[in-house]
Amino acid sequence: MTDILVPETTRIGLLARIEAKPEYVREVEELLTGALALAREEAGTTLWFALRLGPATFGIFDTFATEENRQAHLQGKIAAALMENVPKLLAEDPEILPVEVLAAKLS
Repeated sequence: MTDILVPETTRIGLLARIEAKPEYVREVEELLTGALALAREEAGTTLWFALRLGPATFGIFDTFATEENRQAHLQGKIAAALMENVPKLLAEDPEILPVEVLAAKLS
């Protein structure tokens, strides 16, 4: 059933929840908005969103056609930049969940 509800390029994804330290909210926002350029370089990342979920809470949602693409993203430049900044900018380690897209409207 998923085949007709979700394009092949968006079947699997990642959902990350990121909690900034209150004094570094602006820096986390800038890190995430700046990561758009890196996401555009990843051929295997088909959709990429940086989100604000609350005053100091952010998220990233992205999709991929294959598990290999998802793993490449997890080993890529965005993940490295995020993890490099955890001690300084984040209140806790990011929560990163693999997800399956059940249905999608893309246009």
